[in-house]
Amino acid sequence: MLVKKLKDKLIKGETVYGSLFQYSVVPAMVESIPKNSLDFVIVTPEHTTLDLAEFLPLRYALNSKGIVCLARTHSRDAADVARVCDTFDGVVVPYVEEYEQAQQLAAAAVYRPLKGIVLDKVLKTGKFVNQKTADYIEKKNENTLFIPMIESVPGIKNLEKICSIPGVHAVFVGPGDLTTNMGIPGEYDNPELIAAIQKVIDVANQQHVAAGCWFGTTKQAVRTIRQGARLVVYANDGLMMQHAMESAFSELRKG
Repeated sequence: MLVKKLKDKLIKGETVYGSLFQYSVVPAMVESIPKNSLDFVIVTPEHTTLDLAEFLPLRYALNSKGIVCLARTHSRDAADVARVCDTFDGVVVPYVEEYEQAQQLAAAAVYRPLKGIVLDKVLKTGKFVNQKTADYIEKKNENTLFIPMIESVPGIKNLEKICSIPGVHAVFVGPGDLTTNMGIPGEYDNPELIAAIQKVIDVANQQHVAAGCWFGTTKQAVRTIRQGARLVVYANDGLMMQHAMESAFSELRKG
């Protein structure tokens, strides 16, 4: 039900707010999350030695607070996508840049458990075995969210087709990989990146798909919101702790 509510917000053109959790695996920490701050969290062990399974208890704690818990996969493998969707509220898949690839990944999330020849037929014709199967698939996956990450120039070029895929309700720009792909690594305030993000937002909006970009500062995040971003992904648990401690202790040390 939580995911369906989030989907409905995206479909209606509303803005949703979230963050990355890279280190927080203890469920009790959700008591520290202020009310009306997060609509969703993306758990990701991308830059740590943790495994996705270690975040699973956190999912239930977040859900108890009305917060959707998505998981970022390590791979772009359809089987991994399906497995994540069976255990979390949805999936965020890195470095999606080709239409056919995106179609298969989305299908693994929102048409599961269909596979093989039967799934290929659905993707080609849009026709299920019968209405009973179609209704079952829709009901089973209505609380699953699939978000491809756009992290390359080819991904932006193919974005219109990617956004047309059933099951894609949002796209998420990863600025680290994208700036590297563009030849401006780490330059998050570079006009070329800002223009690229604007293109992603505009193309996605034309397909009634929300778009957003990760940023670690409120200034950059607000800039992207003003560009029209509706999927706001701000900082991560480690960065927010760093920001809070820097602010507090700089004041304390001043006396």
